[in-house]
Amino acid sequence: MSDPMNPTPAGTSPTPPSEPPRGSRAKTLAVVLLLGGLALVASYYGLRRQIRAPEVVSAPVVDAGPAAPPVEEVSLPESDGRVRDLMGRLSTEPEFAKWLQEKDLVRRFTAAVNNVAEGASPRMVLGFLAPAGGFAVSQVDRATTVIDPKSYGRYDTVARVFGSLDAQAAGSVYRELKPLIDQAHREIAPPGQPFDRTFSQAIQHLLVVPVQEGPVEVKPQGALYAYASPELEGLSRAQKHLLRMGPENMRTIQAKLRELQSALGLPPMAER
Repeated sequence: MSDPMNPTPAGTSPTPPSEPPRGSRAKTLAVVLLLGGLALVASYYGLRRQIRAPEVVSAPVVDAGPAAPPVEEVSLPESDGRVRDLMGRLSTEPEFAKWLQEKDLVRRFTAAVNNVAEGASPRMVLGFLAPAGGFAVSQVDRATTVIDPKSYGRYDTVARVFGSLDAQAAGSVYRELKPLIDQAHREIAPPGQPFDRTFSQAIQHLLVVPVQEGPVEVKPQGALYAYASPELEGLSRAQKHLLRMGPENMRTIQAKLRELQSALGLPPMAER
């Protein structure tokens, strides 16, 4: 009976597999030797690449001791003592030393400069500089009202103290306090607006106010007075504050602003 998996008839011895010819064995051996040689060559070049590969040398680890604590920004109110020490060099006027007893000096200064640069009144942060007495007018005739010169005298102290500031010393103090000033300025300024630019704008904003010689006419406006001249009434609040100080005080303040602008290295800017 035949095996379905082996078609050789029963009782017949299976034919042994025929031996390949001698030439065929020689070719097989040559192929084997060739493959082996290629493997050795590939292995050699792979090893050679590993040997020639640049070795990455780690930098030696140096023990630098305990890590330094992160530098934290100084609390601005806590800087008042340092600010008083530095600013005290700028003037020997007793009123100036009194003004420096206010708190949060850097923020006050920075906010006042920012207000003036925008044309706003710095009264909220510099309330301690408010003059004594009220605004006074004089009646020239039934139709003409002018500012009384006595009103200008209320600002004599502010102008005198401001005019006494040592501009060159102010430049040195400004550079030393600049990190604190920048810190306070970042709290209120638009992103990317440097304080030097804001300070330059504030100074220029006040320098363009024209000094008024002679009587300055005003007219009632509710409970207050407005300038009769449209040009003067069109000035900003900050500029009107300066104008209200009178011609002599204005000259003193504007002259000192020019000195400070130069001493602090602030570039002149065109009025916006």
